[in-house]
Amino acid sequence: MTDDRLVEASRRLAAALKPGDLDATLSNITAAAVEVLPDVQWSSLTIKHADGRLETVAPTHDMLRDVDAAQYELQEGPCYEAAVDTVHVTAPHLAADERFPRYAPVALKAGIRAQAGIRLFDAPESNGALNLYSTRVGAFEDLGILSDLFAHQSAVALDYARQVDQLKAAVQSRQLIGQAVGMVMERYQVDEARAFGFLTRLSSHENVKLRILAERLVRGEEQGAPSDSP
Repeated sequence: MTDDRLVEASRRLAAALKPGDLDATLSNITAAAVEVLPDVQWSSLTIKHADGRLETVAPTHDMLRDVDAAQYELQEGPCYEAAVDTVHVTAPHLAADERFPRYAPVALKAGIRAQAGIRLFDAPESNGALNLYSTRVGAFEDLGILSDLFAHQSAVALDYARQVDQLKAAVQSRQLIGQAVGMVMERYQVDEARAFGFLTRLSSHENVKLRILAERLVRGEEQGAPSDSP
């Protein structure tokens, strides 16, 4: 790829991967893969959760759910290996690839002739890999610097999105606890400090996180209480 084409691809990629929440970012990544990377007809993401479960997210075509599921079930295929074992996996000639004898017929039946898997992130709770699918035999023989650029920018976007989601969760948790404190203040006619202290004691007594306790109280599910009161 020439310098000019690389610069143009980088510009298009940066425009496609706009900051957003996690769901939007995941969808942007697979859509950008189809738009920016050469020979990519379809794309999806495989998330490996802490319990070992594999999940397909943000596929650009529904048929990829079945294709990816076959790889998970067979424990074979580029998207499986990229999520579980190897950082980058390319299969430019699936029909002749001896590594995937059981999966290749599934891919060929779906019209897929070449495939690649690119690890995007490793986190304590999950791994994530980008799956690229092509109808052209010989695709992905040399992903080159553009795939590295794509992986880097995608990882940056994902990190931003996770921080946004964590911030949203923190704000929602704070608002929820505030509502619960207000309910206790009104119910028992006490000030804010005593109401908050009551909730923390109740949280400890029931061995439940304060946020979950507050959510139950706001929803009217929390009926029991320790013998003490605010």
